[in-house]
Amino acid sequence: MHWLKGLKARVRFKEPLNIHTTLHIGGPADVWVEPGDFEGLREVVCRCIKKQLPYLVIGRGSNILVSDDGFRGIVICLSSPVFSATEVKGTRLICGGGLALNKLIRQAQKRGLGGLEFLAGIPASVAGAVAMNAGNRNRAIGSLVESVTAMDRKGKVRLLKKNQLKFGYRRSNLNRYIVLKVQLGLVRRSPKKISENIAANLAQKRRTQDLASKSAGCIFKNPFAIRHPRHSRLPRNMHGGQGLTAGEMIEACGLKRRRRGGAEISAKHANYIVNRNGAKAGDVLYLINLAQRQVKKKFGVLLEPEIRVIGNNPKNREPFSSR
Repeated sequence: MHWLKGLKARVRFKEPLNIHTTLHIGGPADVWVEPGDFEGLREVVCRCIKKQLPYLVIGRGSNILVSDDGFRGIVICLSSPVFSATEVKGTRLICGGGLALNKLIRQAQKRGLGGLEFLAGIPASVAGAVAMNAGNRNRAIGSLVESVTAMDRKGKVRLLKKNQLKFGYRRSNLNRYIVLKVQLGLVRRSPKKISENIAANLAQKRRTQDLASKSAGCIFKNPFAIRHPRHSRLPRNMHGGQGLTAGEMIEACGLKRRRRGGAEISAKHANYIVNRNGAKAGDVLYLINLAQRQVKKKFGVLLEPEIRVIGNNPKNREPFSSR
């Protein structure tokens, strides 16, 4: 591919994507590119646009399901150190989009900056977490974001201030951008207290979530949060599913431990589908469709996937930042 010559990037061909996703599922990408810096990234994006080549940007690969056939296009990974740099200005922490979320939390702890502890245990990059507005039932990272430096689909870098950012339940207006840097507003807190908060959050998640298995995190969004994004919890109504989480609905349908090939609906948390033994993308998709059908039949609710399915769609020419 002569158009790749001269790029400030590492380039590999037929790169298996299963080693780059937390589900450990996915066929090869035609081209795998790791830009060395911002200019290298801009050049890759501009060349993809000029050649009309489909491309996507992935982070930690925790909220995607990649087809077993892989991705017919260019996969861009922001793994260079320049995309993980951090800078502190008072209680503001500026970090690169490629930085792992758990590393960000630890770096903030060392500097005595708290507020991120509720995100502990989420295997996301900063860019993916912000684009998806990752969080828990009560809070999301968007509440801490003060500004975002991002690259648009034409390769132009823009500074998006707080009033230009829109965050909702597991969504934002950043999906059409590649997130390069994020400025977070944090609070002074002792490293010891931050460590205690992190430990408490991780302990709670380990009790209730299948963190030790290969998964993509929660498969579905919680319906009550979609309908009422300002409410963390609503009164329960078993007949209509009001106030129930997606996991509780799936569990009520008796689908825990349901298997298809190497994939299984977790016995610990029904909103997790785990790769037990060599699962294929088709196995996971079968269980996703099964859960949607059964929940729709029992509760009249169509569950909306939180993860994204990556396949051979020739129209996919926009950047996509995964967790």
